[in-house]
Amino acid sequence: MANLQMIGILEKMTGKDKDYRYMATSDLLNELNKEGFKADSDLEIKLSNIILQQLDDVAGDVSGLAVKCLAPLVKKVGEPRVVEMTNKLCDKLLNGKDQHRDIASIALKTIISEITTPSLAQSILVSLSPQLIRGITGPGTSTEIKCECLDILCDVLHKFGNLMATDHEILLNALLSQLSSNHASVRKKTVSCIASLSSSLSDDLLAKTTIEVVRNLGSKGTKSELIRTNIQMIGALSRAVGYRFGPHLEETVPVLINYCTTASENDEELREYSLQALESFLLRCPRDISSYCDEILHLALEYLSYDPNFTDNMEEDTDDENHEEEEDDESANEYTDDEDVSWKVRRAAAKCLAALIVSRPEMLCKLYEEACPKLIDRFKEREENVKMDVFNTFIELLRQTGNVTKGQTDINELSPRWLLKQEVPKIVKSINRQLREKSIKTKVGAFSVLKELVVVLPDCLADHIGTLIPGIEKALNDKSSTSNLKIEALIFTRLVLASHSPSVFHPYIKALSSPVLSAVGERYYKVTAEALRVCGELVRVVRSNLEGFGFDFKPYVHPIYNAIMSRLTNQDQDQEVKECAISCMGLVISTFGDNLGAELPACLPVLVDRMGNEITRLTAVKAFAVIAASPFRIDLSCVLEHVIAELTGFLRKANRALRQATLRTLNSLIVAYGDKIGPSAYEVIIVELSALISDSDLHMTALALELCCTLMADKRSSRNVSSAVRNRVLPQALTLIKSSLLQGQALLALQNFFAGLVYSANTSFDALLESLLSSAKPSPQSGGVAKQALYSIAQCVAVLCLTAGDQKCSSTVKMLTGILKDDGTTNSAKQHLALLCLGEIGRRKDLSSHAHIETIIIESFQSPFEEIKSAASYALGNIAVGNLSKYLPFILDQIDNQQKKQYLLLHSLKEVIVRQSVDKAEFQDLSVEKILKLLFNHCESEEEGVRNVVAECLGKIALIEPVKLIPALKVRTTSPAAFTRATVVIAVKYSIVERPGKIDEIIYPEIASFLMLIKDQDRHVRRAAVLALSTFAHNKPNLIKGLLPELLPLLYDQTIVKQELIRTVDLGPFKHIVDDGLELRKAAFECVDTLLDSCLDQVNPSSFIVPYLKSGLDDHYDVKMPCHLILSKLADKCLSAVLAVLDSLVDPLQKTINFKPKQDAVKQEVDRNEDMIRSALRAIASLNRISGGDCSIKLKNLMSEISKSPTLWDKYYSIRNE
Repeated sequence: MANLQMIGILEKMTGKDKDYRYMATSDLLNELNKEGFKADSDLEIKLSNIILQQLDDVAGDVSGLAVKCLAPLVKKVGEPRVVEMTNKLCDKLLNGKDQHRDIASIALKTIISEITTPSLAQSILVSLSPQLIRGITGPGTSTEIKCECLDILCDVLHKFGNLMATDHEILLNALLSQLSSNHASVRKKTVSCIASLSSSLSDDLLAKTTIEVVRNLGSKGTKSELIRTNIQMIGALSRAVGYRFGPHLEETVPVLINYCTTASENDEELREYSLQALESFLLRCPRDISSYCDEILHLALEYLSYDPNFTDNMEEDTDDENHEEEEDDESANEYTDDEDVSWKVRRAAAKCLAALIVSRPEMLCKLYEEACPKLIDRFKEREENVKMDVFNTFIELLRQTGNVTKGQTDINELSPRWLLKQEVPKIVKSINRQLREKSIKTKVGAFSVLKELVVVLPDCLADHIGTLIPGIEKALNDKSSTSNLKIEALIFTRLVLASHSPSVFHPYIKALSSPVLSAVGERYYKVTAEALRVCGELVRVVRSNLEGFGFDFKPYVHPIYNAIMSRLTNQDQDQEVKECAISCMGLVISTFGDNLGAELPACLPVLVDRMGNEITRLTAVKAFAVIAASPFRIDLSCVLEHVIAELTGFLRKANRALRQATLRTLNSLIVAYGDKIGPSAYEVIIVELSALISDSDLHMTALALELCCTLMADKRSSRNVSSAVRNRVLPQALTLIKSSLLQGQALLALQNFFAGLVYSANTSFDALLESLLSSAKPSPQSGGVAKQALYSIAQCVAVLCLTAGDQKCSSTVKMLTGILKDDGTTNSAKQHLALLCLGEIGRRKDLSSHAHIETIIIESFQSPFEEIKSAASYALGNIAVGNLSKYLPFILDQIDNQQKKQYLLLHSLKEVIVRQSVDKAEFQDLSVEKILKLLFNHCESEEEGVRNVVAECLGKIALIEPVKLIPALKVRTTSPAAFTRATVVIAVKYSIVERPGKIDEIIYPEIASFLMLIKDQDRHVRRAAVLALSTFAHNKPNLIKGLLPELLPLLYDQTIVKQELIRTVDLGPFKHIVDDGLELRKAAFECVDTLLDSCLDQVNPSSFIVPYLKSGLDDHYDVKMPCHLILSKLADKCLSAVLAVLDSLVDPLQKTINFKPKQDAVKQEVDRNEDMIRSALRAIASLNRISGGDCSIKLKNLMSEISKSPTLWDKYYSIRNE
């Protein structure tokens, strides 16, 4: 049936009437697009012939439809038909009539874009390539045919370049010959053709291409348009092949710089193309270009102000308003010349400079000295598009400053931030001049610069607010201002208000508030929403202190309130505006509530009403939290009951964010208005919140327990409230305490909850203690309790005892020591818990009144169970914290005398020292001497465990007594014993904590002597130095910045596989290979990962990626994982360096995702391999996000391979959407 129908369609397609032909061709297109369409061989021939015939139809719309039919047809007919059609079309293109040429070209491009299988591509290319080459190089061929052939060849090469390896040389020679064509269009298309070809060329042919192009440039007497073409060719090559162009920079860069500086005055395009090529080198060959960076910088700066046809007679700074009128007249009859294209050179120079800034974080300080003043000066650029590029280049400079100095607090005279701060007055002066221009685009660009400036240097505009206000006013009030300009101005205003101290703005509030409040009434929702956010900041600034002295805020209260109220009550507006109005009103009531007595009854019910609406309820809940926290105890009596009832209902909702906000708001309301809320409401809240306590959401649990404590602490709580807590919340708390996940805020909240329970009168201490201790008993269903849970229980027991008072506390200690004395108990869990509880109580309270408690605990060192020994050493250390003078000498004495218990006693000592270092306490001099002597004696212990504890002890003492310790540690870095050297370096690692301390300036001059052990003979010492470097980079990056140029090559060296560290162990029936260097390599890569976060400006990523990261991606499982993370980070932060070597990174990733474990692999190996694949896919996903990554053929092929494998694609898809 279908075939009869087709025959009918085909007959009509050859009819006389063009409308019939059009309708029939349209029907054919619909048939071909159907899923189930199949054609036999006869029909295939008929179809392909008739569609080719229709292409020449005199009616343009019929031939247009025929081209569309080709796309589905290629997929539905056999290979021979497609090849035959291609050949016929080619013939038509080369030998047919002129009027049929365009359509044949479009048809060929359509066929090529639809080919998906390599086999079909190969069959077509065999006949297509020679014909296209003939079309391009044939002696008598017309320019039009050449251009069409080049266009088609460009598509073919882009898609199938790597399938044509055998023809590469012929193609290349044919194309290179066309670079010297007399027709500009041919040269232009040849350039893109060679670029498409080059991405799949071998290195030899690529070198041949470059040599040929450089030779053309070097030969005397070449025409200037040919020079331009060849320079464009160089830029296109480097964009296409990326890092592979690196080796050819030596020949090309000097030539380009030379042409740039010696070109004749009217040859602007030559300069433009040269600068564009240099920009491409900077972004794609960062490693090889580094030696030319200074030259390029000077060149870009020179041409940034290149304007030979215009003398700037406005050099002298006219910076007062009076000149405004004159300036405008002048700009009206300013020199204009359509022929003047020098702006293209300035634009290319600005982009080249931006590339330098983005790809060279290590040059920042130099850029501030040389480029920054020039850029600020060029804000006065007369060509608007170029001015935008100058602004964008300056923004890149600011962003890079932010990236490099992220997390650095100290600003010294060498830091980029300090250098930027010096330039702020000039920036503001120059930008103010731009804000007075007429052009909207210019003003938007100026505000973008200011915005970025405030983000990078938050408080830098304090002295310049007054000069910026007129610009903001003008942007918001001017009739000609667009919404886009208003939004930019408002965002900047908000950022400035948020980042400076309020008093700076007080003189200007009047000038600022009226345009902002009028913007709240704008019609466009984005302007309104932004204006409301500014109002929120304005409210904070207007009344920054509660006493309210110094600035009279009262005149602004009602105007602000009325503007926001009109938006709050308006229902038909965008959700963003509604939310901003609600949050802003919350701030207004909280800040000005004492001056809005009469307005509250009208305004609060509206907020309550917004709580009832699903879209705005979360924002409204948060607004009430702000109001409840107000110091003015706002009168909420008209809505309080309703609000509490609504909020209690929200605790049952599925939306997690809503439940969290509700718990916080209820907490604030009960603290502030507990006397107005009845106990009956409390009981309902307790029932609801008890359902939220579980270890599946610890954040929610902490909030719920905090709210419960607030309810119990209220003096007016009735007996019913505490019985509700006992019946509903206590069982949940006792389940929670057994969780091994419990930690942090939730654990603290749980401790406070038990303390609160003892305080509220109706709960007996003994019953609580009993239920806590019994929660540690192993149950027949779930077995024993997790170790983490025992620590949680012990902490809660300690808090409980201390809250209950001395008498209860000492009876509990007696009971616990009783458990330990009672040797008959074989119940190890009970003893374990008793030891932990004693430790926790002893840390918080001096237990020396209980005689011989220390000897009772030491007895447990003999236990056969490891966990009891470790609990005993923990307990002994913590009890010593409670009374140092009594118990510390006891521990030191025992370490000297008890050889067998040394490891455990050292752990006890570690507990003491760590606690002291956290609490910044002091030791007596005598005991420090004693401790040090003892620790240094154990530095060379054979057991790694002992050495690690010793190192931690030394590191933590160094925090308390750095003057004594740093010299003592430094002396031992030259010790002959490798273990001692490693131990002192690890000790330094432990002494570097995030918070600043007195150790910083003492260790700073000595860091090198510790970290330079990275070149030690012994691998343990090297690994210790790498770990210490990692900790420095994470916690105190500023201390090591100066050493990095020397340390980084040594660190990179640790990432290489060292053959001498690989040994074979003979296990009889089989041999086992052991790689002793693995841990060191893993640590080195993890260290680089940390350095990328904190010292990005020091790490030269391009010298690290190849060869070090590349070899790491091919290494052992444990090394690959950190390497994938590093690659993702680099793709995000240093994309140009990654882009430059993208192809070489694809192979190891491809190998990893295709790796199959052996048939007999155990589950653990299979799971590890799964993790490995996911990790590699994560890195691949981040490579795919790089803009410009599409020039890598290998990455494209890898992606198509992943998309063809369903299992890989599913994993990739889920990772990409994480």
